[in-house]
Amino acid sequence: MLLNREEMLKTAKDKAGYFDVIIIGGGATGLGVAVDSATRGYSTLLLEQHDFAKGTSSRSTKLVHGGVRYLQQGNVSLVLEALRERGLLIQNAPHLVHNQSFIVPNYDWWEGPFYGVGMKVYDMLAGKLGLGPSKNLSLEDTIERLPTLEREGLRGGVIYYDGQFDDSRMAINLVQTAADHNATLLNYLKVTGLLKSNNMVDGVTVEDQLTGDTFDINGRVVVNATGVFTDNILQMDDSEKSPIIAPSQGVHLVIDKEFSPGESAIMVPHTDDGRVLFAVPWNGKIVVGTTDTPVDSPNLEPKAQEDEVEFILKHASQYLTGNPTRKDVRSVFAGLRPLVKAGDGKDTSSISRDHSLMISKSGLVTIAGGKWTTYRKMAQDTVDQAATVAGLNVQECVTENLRIHGWLKNIDQDDPLHHYGSDRVEINKLINENEDLGKPLHERLPYLKAEVVWGVRNEMAMTIEDVLSRRTRALLLDARASVEMAPEVARLMADEMGEDQAWIDDQIQKYEDVAQAYILQ
Repeated sequence: MLLNREEMLKTAKDKAGYFDVIIIGGGATGLGVAVDSATRGYSTLLLEQHDFAKGTSSRSTKLVHGGVRYLQQGNVSLVLEALRERGLLIQNAPHLVHNQSFIVPNYDWWEGPFYGVGMKVYDMLAGKLGLGPSKNLSLEDTIERLPTLEREGLRGGVIYYDGQFDDSRMAINLVQTAADHNATLLNYLKVTGLLKSNNMVDGVTVEDQLTGDTFDINGRVVVNATGVFTDNILQMDDSEKSPIIAPSQGVHLVIDKEFSPGESAIMVPHTDDGRVLFAVPWNGKIVVGTTDTPVDSPNLEPKAQEDEVEFILKHASQYLTGNPTRKDVRSVFAGLRPLVKAGDGKDTSSISRDHSLMISKSGLVTIAGGKWTTYRKMAQDTVDQAATVAGLNVQECVTENLRIHGWLKNIDQDDPLHHYGSDRVEINKLINENEDLGKPLHERLPYLKAEVVWGVRNEMAMTIEDVLSRRTRALLLDARASVEMAPEVARLMADEMGEDQAWIDDQIQKYEDVAQAYILQ
């Protein structure tokens, strides 16, 4: 089914009676709930105040992981669940999720045996959904796989396997999967209030962020899946409700592949602040992160703080011989983790990544916490509860073996369109009809003009930022290059959408304002 915002809007407005399930929030969790609900046959509506995956869900470390560090914390059940979900994700979206080798370099004699044993436990827990056996590496092996690794004091390493993916592409494919099962999904439709009858939530008031139009929509149950904005919705329901989210900021720097040209990622289990540091190959670049900084209040565009950038550069220089500096950073992006408070919740790196499901007195269902890897399981738990609250006929969850839109088993990683999976064929048709669309948008990035047209026609891209940040990943891979691409992207979009020069100028200006925060000065 094609994603057309006008048609989706008409469906939402013209709905006679009630949707079975209304979901607020279009990130990993909300989209997972929409897919789960729609595939059970419930009439489903999802509302997102900005663009799908605008928040945390497009700003992750790009890993589908069991959570090596939860093993360290002794949280075996969380690791087991995550490893199982990781295996399912690779089966259900092979065009987006792939196997990635990680090396833990050892600089102390005890680290080799310690991490070696830990990884064997990790392998064992993964069972038949494991991605490959971990093993200890000699000094020579380690250097061969990571030629730019700092050698002074290096004793060897441990190699293990985890999953890697493209987060916002996954989100768009989940939108398409839900739509393929008759869900209605809308971006830029903000929930401004909850409707109630007899003190029970039975719908929402919304405002279209593109037109200013407001209207009401009824639902048998409303699910709050708004991540770091969870408390805003809880307070709409009950103004006395005390906050449950302790947002924590994670920052990532993107540098060129030459700083770590091997196929393997680097995982440093202990930095100065006790966090894990990753340097992961992604889309021809290296993503280095992450930090863990408590923040007071959530923001749609979180910005990296100076000390976070310095922290990552300092640690990257400790482990990479190229010693990356500020001028080598192609892009810096920040995301907020929606951590659920435990007690006073001071130390955010130890607050649980486990998810919390709550039902308010008014019947509002809230799902918070969690991570991309376990999005499917979170959705299953949420829809089970939501169906009970709404009194819907019990239907079994079918997402365990559900192929996600775009499913394609054998992809060529060198094809610039590989992450579209089976949709790649349709994009190539656009290029065959108009060869100009086969031209790249920028010499430093792999993106083609056809992707802009496709994003507008089939993926509900409404702004330049939607295209450059989330339909393609230009903003995250090379922020300056993305700004140079903006005028051409705006022109292509305006042609598709029937917009004028004033729209083009306005869009370019707005995009440049957003992109500034991704460019290290």
